[in-house]
Amino acid sequence: MGSPRSSGSTRGSRRRRWASLLGATALAVTAGGALAAPAVAASNVDFATHCIPPAIAGLPPIDGTTTAKITADNTSPQVGDTVTVTYTVVTPAASNPTDLALPADIMTPTGKVTLGGAQTGSVTVTGPRQNPPVPGRGAFPSFSMTGTFTVTTPGAITLSPGDYNIHTSYILELDTPCTVTDPPAPVSETVTAADNPPANTRAISLGSASGSPGAAVAVTGSGFTAGATVTLAGRSASAQTADTATVTADAQGGISGSLVVSDLTTTGVVAYEGGAWSSDLGAGPVAYVVIDDQPVPEGSQKVTTTVRAGTLSMSQAGDAVQLSAVDFGQGGASTGALQTVTVKDFRGGPAGWSLTGKVTDFSGPGAKIDAGKLSWTPACTTKAGSPSTCQAGSAGTVGASGATLASTPDGTATGGEFTTGAQLSLDVPSFTPPGSYAGVLTLTLT
Repeated sequence: MGSPRSSGSTRGSRRRRWASLLGATALAVTAGGALAAPAVAASNVDFATHCIPPAIAGLPPIDGTTTAKITADNTSPQVGDTVTVTYTVVTPAASNPTDLALPADIMTPTGKVTLGGAQTGSVTVTGPRQNPPVPGRGAFPSFSMTGTFTVTTPGAITLSPGDYNIHTSYILELDTPCTVTDPPAPVSETVTAADNPPANTRAISLGSASGSPGAAVAVTGSGFTAGATVTLAGRSASAQTADTATVTADAQGGISGSLVVSDLTTTGVVAYEGGAWSSDLGAGPVAYVVIDDQPVPEGSQKVTTTVRAGTLSMSQAGDAVQLSAVDFGQGGASTGALQTVTVKDFRGGPAGWSLTGKVTDFSGPGAKIDAGKLSWTPACTTKAGSPSTCQAGSAGTVGASGATLASTPDGTATGGEFTTGAQLSLDVPSFTPPGSYAGVLTLTLT
């Protein structure tokens, strides 16, 4: 009988030693399980939580209370927009139950944000492997996790904290899942999404691209409102000329008519509903040229010239960027500046352009840094006298899928010279192996 008792005592002693060493994932209750009253948007909320410590810790499940907050980077998006959400666990449902102090940067959290209201589902969120040291018997620190979702439905979309998991890398790789006891948790944030305006599908075509002064050009079109009165008009750059006519759209939204064009400065023809030109209710301009073939008076000379259309091109100040160094064990932002890019749009016509970039993973000595860790803050300037105005892209992640560096919109008259660049920041994980890491950032002009 003595031998079995000795064996059981040894197993119990061994399990107690493991539980002492693995305090990073052994949770203990820090608050009761009572829920607070429903919270208002963008506020801290409390919810009952059921946490299961790793089996090796030898502790029973924990029923406690989590305090958390959800925030969104855009609370008034449109359908189709991407919204970034941040799930912050202000007070976890547990503390370190042992006397063993836990080191820094051993905790990696993941979780879910629950969507409700106009759009349902969940958003996966993740956080960095980052935490301050936790003293023995001390409270676990607050942590944040981020993720994104695409708005698919207009209306009020509620954001509530969901289940979360604490993964620890201390002696062993262990997980401590914590679930919402009575889902869904209270709403912490509300995003109100607007529907996109209907796409303008109006389009026109001309029977000819040029004509003598006073010639009639045939205009056909589609996509207009059935029965609407549609104005046909000549355009001189961005201004409307005195050459106009009206037609009525048929039951299918089609139009057919003709416009007498006399103004020698005409560069195009448009068609629109309403009392004045609107890009939302119009089509065109479609290029049209009035050929001045009037006879020259006796004793006069007609002098002409031609402006040749050019190309859309870009050039770089260099093809290498050196980012600042970061320290092993600290990681963080490795920063620098993109080499200046010059765009020349000498095409003429109504088309704008877009300059986008995407980057590969950063490869190094036996490891890599994910492409999604590179972000930029674009900037763009327009040379004086350019018909178009350059617009810088939004600050954010570049990644393998790419992002816009700069662009110009379509317009009646476009073109010019532009310089663009960006401040770069690569988020290097804390314990990335020492060495040099390189990725290729590819720019595409269209």
